[in-house]
Amino acid sequence: MINSFKILDIEIHFYSLFILLGILVAYILITKEAKKRGISDKDITNIIFYTVIIGIIGARIYYVLFNLDYYSSNIKEIFMVWNGGLAIHGGIIFGMIFLYFYTKKLGINYLKMVDIAVPGLIIAQAIGRWGNFFNQEAYGSVISKSVLEKLFVPKFIIDGMYINNEYHLPAFYIESILCLIGFIVIMIVRKKINIKVGTLTAIYLIWYGLIRFFIESFRTDSLMFGFIKQAQIVSILFIIIGIIILANRKRRLYKE
Repeated sequence: MINSFKILDIEIHFYSLFILLGILVAYILITKEAKKRGISDKDITNIIFYTVIIGIIGARIYYVLFNLDYYSSNIKEIFMVWNGGLAIHGGIIFGMIFLYFYTKKLGINYLKMVDIAVPGLIIAQAIGRWGNFFNQEAYGSVISKSVLEKLFVPKFIIDGMYINNEYHLPAFYIESILCLIGFIVIMIVRKKINIKVGTLTAIYLIWYGLIRFFIESFRTDSLMFGFIKQAQIVSILFIIIGIIILANRKRRLYKE
């Protein structure tokens, strides 16, 4: 599997390329919606820039902490993010925490800002997952080639999922498709009139929580917390938080 190419002796990794592409698409969607919501260009640019930086750092820290035995003996590799190892849950958690304090500083409603961001976030996740394909990670359990063909998985993905002399379920591909569906659902809901602040945030948390809990049930390269897959724990928390937001969205706290 080729995971990089060169332009003028500069090595470009597909993993980094797809993450950057996802960020770019998210930036376009978020800035367009933020203008409609009355947020200044300066504020939204700063919000996106700093949140993305914090999110990437958080995603790496999260991944390293759950692989501490390996990275404690390979310190230099901590900074080699192009080889993979950005945990999306870490990025979301760190990014959301930073965004809370930063929007408070700017005097912007936190959930309003998250509502603006989640369509861009989930489509960026759908795009970014393809970086995992080129790094041959985020794959599922062993499965026969014939079953993959019956599932209408494209041939190039089937070939890419031939790892360690066995075919694997393309978990990244399934998650990417489900994130794309989530993006479409959120965009449809957003077009409705009188959607309460926090509704889109709740839909995102519940949708992605369900997706990730399901995906982790057959992934074989998951980050572990003891004998439990940590992503499933976080997914349950996402679902609970999303339900709480929906249940309380009529309160003054969730109004613009």
